[in-house]
Amino acid sequence: MKILMLNPPFLPNYSRGSRSPCVPKGGTLYYPIWLSYATGVLENEGFKVKLIDAPARGLDEEDIKKIVKQFNPNLIVIDTSTPSIYNDVKVGKTIKEITDSFVILVGMHPSALPEQTLKISEKIDAVARHEYDYTIRDLASTLESEKKLETVKGITFRNNGEIIPNQDRPFIENLDEIPFVSEVYKKHLRIEDYFYSANLHPVITILSGRGCVYRCAFCVWPEVFSGHKYRFRSVKNVVDELEYIKNEFPQVKEIFLEDDTLTVNLKRCRELSDLIVKRKLDITFSCNSRAEADFITLKKLKEAGCRLFCVGFESGVQRILDNIHKRITIKKIKQFMKDAKKAGILVHGCFILGMPGDTKETVMKTIEFAKELNPDTAQFFPLMVYPGTEAYEWAKKNGYLVTEDFSKWLTAEGQHNTLVSRPGLSNRELVELCDQARREFFLRPDYIFYKIRQMITKPKESKRTFKSAKTFFKFLFRGSLSEHECGTCQ
Repeated sequence: MKILMLNPPFLPNYSRGSRSPCVPKGGTLYYPIWLSYATGVLENEGFKVKLIDAPARGLDEEDIKKIVKQFNPNLIVIDTSTPSIYNDVKVGKTIKEITDSFVILVGMHPSALPEQTLKISEKIDAVARHEYDYTIRDLASTLESEKKLETVKGITFRNNGEIIPNQDRPFIENLDEIPFVSEVYKKHLRIEDYFYSANLHPVITILSGRGCVYRCAFCVWPEVFSGHKYRFRSVKNVVDELEYIKNEFPQVKEIFLEDDTLTVNLKRCRELSDLIVKRKLDITFSCNSRAEADFITLKKLKEAGCRLFCVGFESGVQRILDNIHKRITIKKIKQFMKDAKKAGILVHGCFILGMPGDTKETVMKTIEFAKELNPDTAQFFPLMVYPGTEAYEWAKKNGYLVTEDFSKWLTAEGQHNTLVSRPGLSNRELVELCDQARREFFLRPDYIFYKIRQMITKPKESKRTFKSAKTFFKFLFRGSLSEHECGTCQ
């Protein structure tokens, strides 16, 4: 059984693996992390697997057709996203027309809308719902043994014109069973192709756990894909992989722990830090965090090599935070920032403008709040809503969606096309406010002098600053609006 795992071609540098897929203005390109984990599981079961990341390698549809003809796979697994879903189905259809392979789509979009996705084209055989490592493994075994597809948990498939949803697959509890994703990267990918604007380059991204206990109204990963229970690998298993990366990738400057919220379990964070220090790994890493980790934990993480937190602050207005179920207070956020700076950990702050309840006045308060917090870097998004989330249903129910054509989720350049428009805060105004927020944040004299000083005193920060600024600053001065579209994305 030969299996092709495909992150399909779309727009150049399209970051399909992001939580909010687009062509980022800061040059970020995410790893195809979920495809990679599933690839490791398949290879562990003895299947012959080829993982292709078309956007990262600059491959087009003709290149993929050549690869398919040469490799001649029995099963093709195609990653998807909401903005690219029609393109992704088209790629699957094209492949299906030149091979007898079984074609299945995976990712957030088919997890949220499995039947609707299958109805786009009869050439697509099935979709996988939610976390799919073991779903694809079982599908491959079933196809190889010619057993009935009804036995494969977690898929919705086509059978004689009928669309059949199988039983849901339970989430994986023992994540230590999953092979190191970094081993898959080493075999299939070129890590220099991937860049995260807030991280040192080259960076490697792994997961130390899956799922999130919080229920933020806009967050698509836990809502439609990985669930609301934080399932985590043992500390030893994680540190074993960190040590593997240290030994096998000497060029790597930083490791990013992409868990939705690593610091939700502070005791585990301290244990992780202690073991890293005990093994004397001398690594640099970063992670996603909520704005409520205590100073003792922050200090331990810093001692273990933590350089940066990516933090979703979202809003500077308590009422808006409550509306989106953020379950945090402005007071806690301010204390966290003080503690992070005291511990010497950089913060990349994320702010979303246009949340339920937002007005121009509350958006301006959020912009001022961002400047008050003064993280090392910041990004300002308009609210992007994706199927399966509470925010999408809110926008749809209230008639705030400009369109339900998913191809319009992006501009022609691949940036986010802001589609939530309401009385008193139109989509166009949101884009202008995001542009204003970036200019006000990044063009402050104090911030510019801080960045210059940082690059002089910490030369390792210079490369990522210059690389992200190269693409970002043309949008900063030009703005995001065009004559026919409005969009914004970092």
